[in-house]
Amino acid sequence: MDVDLRNRIYAWFVEHGEAPAPEEVGADEAAFQRLHDEHALVLEPDSTEIRMLNPFSAVATPYRVETDGGSWYGNCVWDAFGIPAALGVDGHISTNCPYCGTPLEVDVVSGGRGRTTSSPTSWCRHGTGGTTSASPEAR
Repeated sequence: MDVDLRNRIYAWFVEHGEAPAPEEVGADEAAFQRLHDEHALVLEPDSTEIRMLNPFSAVATPYRVETDGGSWYGNCVWDAFGIPAALGVDGHISTNCPYCGTPLEVDVVSGGRGRTTSSPTSWCRHGTGGTTSASPEAR
């Protein structure tokens, strides 16, 4: 795997808040395809446009992450928690309950290595019969 290229892609993504084109990071389309084939990133179907660079999403998702350094989307709520952790910064996650649409907000402190103000499994109990999948009552 071309780790240097992968690192340049991550750096671009963090700095610009969007995925680079191959030429913006000194690569060609074949290099992006190789990283896709090696599961280092996910490309859009039949394209060399990056869709996912875990934990970042290059397309808008319901999992918005904001930090003092920028804002990004996570692929899922767990990836949203991974963004501040990967960057070593505090952050704020905004999403909505997938069952009822209730806005859900959480602050991630200590660069994702400390505590959060709440857990995604305790944000909302709609659609789960009063329990969350991670709660002891659901097991």
